[in-house]
Amino acid sequence: MKVADLLRFGVSIDKELLEKFDKMIQNSYNNRSEAIRDLIRDKLVEKQWDDSEDVVAGSLTLVYDHHQRELSKKMLEIQHKYHHLFASNLHVHLNHDFCLEVIVVKGKAQELQEVTNKLIGLKGVHHGKLSITSTGDKFK
Repeated sequence: MKVADLLRFGVSIDKELLEKFDKMIQNSYNNRSEAIRDLIRDKLVEKQWDDSEDVVAGSLTLVYDHHQRELSKKMLEIQHKYHHLFASNLHVHLNHDFCLEVIVVKGKAQELQEVTNKLIGLKGVHHGKLSITSTGDKFK
């Protein structure tokens, strides 16, 4: 991006709210502009999530009891059914009873949510979360 492509604009904001914002970003950003750009991008990605026709990327994190009967088999069956959404898996043994599975996904937002709900809903899955981001196509 060229400097000529950058635009300046003013924002009216409550002093107390700005102080809280500055405190929140002080260890993460060099300036407010960078933080505001990230907030805008985050909202754009969130909007992209709402549009089920857009392709998004992300990670699905699952914590589950590997002693749960048939759970691994059921998880694999679901992943094979939706194989086109799964790019990579990371499996970690947390302790004697629990495993962590991190699955990199890419596909239509609605379909990713569908497969996430199926996996999280399996008996023995104690926690699951889908985190999405943009594929970057919308930011060119």
